[in-house]
Amino acid sequence: MTDCALCAPAPQDILWQDDFCRVVLLNDADYPAYCRVELSAHIKEMTDLPPADRARTMRVVFAVEAALRETIQPDKVNLASLGNKTPHLHWHVIPRFESDRHFPNSHWAEPVRDSEVQGLSKAVRDQLQRVVSERVECALEG
Repeated sequence: MTDCALCAPAPQDILWQDDFCRVVLLNDADYPAYCRVELSAHIKEMTDLPPADRARTMRVVFAVEAALRETIQPDKVNLASLGNKTPHLHWHVIPRFESDRHFPNSHWAEPVRDSEVQGLSKAVRDQLQRVVSERVECALEG
């Protein structure tokens, strides 16, 4: 699909990938550890996948959540799969802090406060990549 942004090579920082999916770090200014799990195939809905692929997708999503919790200790992690603007199956994995601009509301909502967010240091980014890789590989082995 040539007009689908997720069918193209990822312009973001890839933390992990295989032939089935990839985990990208979006480097969002307000949410520097915001990750997205993107399927390689242009699939629109979870129920378009065979059950084994649905389970594989969720194992990767949950592994990324676990890696974020271990690495940056957020107050909450939001998981979302919408696809209204981009009908290519992907999951948002968003670490949230009570001090972030939108908490407790969705990060897509209007901000409720100013927040001074620092980007990820190279050391934290590298640690996140290492832990994401470890957690995903472990999840897919089981």
